[in-house]
Amino acid sequence: MPRSVKSASLDGALVIDKPRGKTSHDVVDAVRRIVGFRQIGHLGTLDPLATGVLVLLLGKATRLAQFYLGRRKRYTSTIRFGYATDTYDSVGTATGPDAVPILDRAEIEKMAAAMTGRFAQMPPPFSAKKIQGKAAYELARKNKPVELKPVEIEVYEFRVTEIEASRAKVAIECASGTYIRSIAHDMGQTLGSGAHLEEITRTAVGEFTLDQAVTVEVLHEAAQQNAEKLASYVLPLELLLPELPRINVLPIIERQIRHGSKFNIVPSQIKPGSIAMAQGATTELDSGEWTPNRLRIFSAENKLIAIAEAIVPRTYRPVLVLASDPQS
Repeated sequence: MPRSVKSASLDGALVIDKPRGKTSHDVVDAVRRIVGFRQIGHLGTLDPLATGVLVLLLGKATRLAQFYLGRRKRYTSTIRFGYATDTYDSVGTATGPDAVPILDRAEIEKMAAAMTGRFAQMPPPFSAKKIQGKAAYELARKNKPVELKPVEIEVYEFRVTEIEASRAKVAIECASGTYIRSIAHDMGQTLGSGAHLEEITRTAVGEFTLDQAVTVEVLHEAAQQNAEKLASYVLPLELLLPELPRINVLPIIERQIRHGSKFNIVPSQIKPGSIAMAQGATTELDSGEWTPNRLRIFSAENKLIAIAEAIVPRTYRPVLVLASDPQS
């Protein structure tokens, strides 16, 4: 029989420092066991090779994922030149001889500059991109043809931080959907030596940074101590989507909102969102897509109850309403 599922008792975001060798789903399953409920989502997976920021949304916060789709991401990576693989990373099979070219920093920086901006990128054959309903990696593992199409991406920052023999350490800020593995592979093609992504750490997803991250082991120890210690690692709902302005409403307006009705506001009551980013966060939160005029709606008790969207000035409608807490 399937085990009974507890209702979510923790609502908010949890920033996990994912270890190398684990899939994102491994981490989600581990956290589900620790917190005791299954209502957990994420803001983008990481390959097993990758380490660093894996943002999980718990409980009610899972419904906020739609508002995070455009969040920029930051990575630090090591690209090894002279050795190409079929997966474009260090776990794949070599596709040519192993060489150790001596890199010229100016040449690598020139390639990095050419890959800054908006351009079309071919996803790796070993990726989760869907081809007629199947993930590309499923076809690649069966040696079946993988016919992928280029996808437009954007790289906002591409810095070379260190060159050592055949390895280049780089820092990249990019839009969601960018494959750093493909960047490494393409640089190897341009240089003529081949290359693969040897190491990668995601250091930020928008405002969520590696400094905030906790390991699964530490989270497990916290759960063993008490519920308060476990909850201390969860960023509550009220701290999420900080860039959106907010307003507190009276109970009579809250009832309208909870029924999905339009409501009017007094503009002077709106408090601006916070755009001050923590050290290590992306330079801007989102990738630049247009978003409507949205508000975070708080109850008189300062609890996040909804996200609303402007219809006309001073009139809003809820686009997402969070379930009310059970009465004690």
